Amino acid sequence: MPSCPALLITAPGSGHGKTTVTAALARWHRRAGRKVQVFKTGPDYLDPMVLERASGRPVYSLDLWMVGEEACARLLAAAAAEVDLILIEGVMGLYDGQPSSADLALRFNLPVLPVIQCRGMAQTFGALVYGLAHYRPGIQLLGVFANRVGSANHLDMLQQALPAGIPWLGHLCGDTAYALGERHLGLQQAGEIDDLDTRLEAAADALEGLAMTTLPPPLSFSAWSTPPLPQTLAGLTIAVARDAAFSFIYPANLELLQTLGAQLQFFSPLADEAVPASADALYLPGGYPELHAGLLNQATHSALSIRAMAAAGKPILAECGGLLYLLEHLSTADGRTHAMLGLLPGEAVMQSRLAALGMQQLDTPMGRLRGHCFHYSRISTPLQARWQASHPLRGTRGEAVYQHGSITASYMHGYWPSNPELIAAIFHGRTF
Repeated sequence: MPSCPALLITAPGSGHGKTTVTAALARWHRRAGRKVQVFKTGPDYLDPMVLERASGRPVYSLDLWMVGEEACARLLAAAAAEVDLILIEGVMGLYDGQPSSADLALRFNLPVLPVIQCRGMAQTFGALVYGLAHYRPGIQLLGVFANRVGSANHLDMLQQALPAGIPWLGHLCGDTAYALGERHLGLQQAGEIDDLDTRLEAAADALEGLAMTTLPPPLSFSAWSTPPLPQTLAGLTIAVARDAAFSFIYPANLELLQTLGAQLQFFSPLADEAVPASADALYLPGGYPELHAGLLNQATHSALSIRAMAAAGKPILAECGGLLYLLEHLSTADGRTHAMLGLLPGEAVMQSRLAALGMQQLDTPMGRLRGHCFHYSRISTPLQARWQASHPLRGTRGEAVYQHGSITASYMHGYWPSNPELIAAIFHGRTF
């Protein structure tokens, strides 16, 4: 049974600096010569990009529902056998969601470190810490970390308010040297922050000498053994669009395709690269086509090659941003309308407010696919949904899944290891 120091970094809610502190800690330990595996709780693409840059390793999702308890156990056990430290960034607040970061901590006996953004707060800091520690029995607070501390006097007030028995592990000031930019879906993509490594180094420097850099106690992780997956995609080459417009890709999804036997080839529509000629199928992931609609409109080589794939009946799977790219038109936030590929009838319009957010489950004749949605656009199309996802807790109507010719497209981002058989069937071009 492998063992490794592990820590879940959480907060009272979003916006407290979990990603900054997790990234700083990962970079600090990496600089010290340790192998650090970072995980992200819940569905997220943007935080993992920053955390991957900080740690130097791919960042995987841990979620008791979307990933599943057994798969979470396998991921943790595999990491514990290979690295020197496991860091897990929580989602939203410690107790938010069903399941929550607290549920994950309790299931795997993980110590918890809350990061609390303290600007405009003094003694209430102590009440927050006390509540996080005692709201649910069994939660183990390793200590507490204060973010955006304003002055020496402010720091003194916070420390005096700390409940007895809870260690103070350090603090960061509100320094813009390591701040991370945001936009409508969350953080900026790591590749768009020109000085990201400089910011990560500055954040790691700020941790020097703090108690939080001490390794937490080692934990043992055990995993259920599972039979190997069949090579249902052996002999298939799958092209994957990957650039600043199409970047919302779970590493676990690509690894699943490779485990099933597929060969992957990457190309960039933004660079007007054609789909590789050897491709038997195409994956258009989510991302930010709305920020690059003008360039995509001018990417004629990419457009012609994708249209040729559709005309040849080769399978195309598109998620969220990939769906928008397949439509006839995309209207962006500045009011401009751009022609897209025109492979699906209809258009999309960007909105200033969130259109949909939450976990999704898709029940098909080949079983259930788990995933989520998060988008600011709305589409209008004459297409009828082939399938309809639903919310796993409320049972309410979720995202539509369209099948049009060889195309399968939806706003839903699937976590493909939850149903390898279905994903293999889609890339083989089977209809249901």
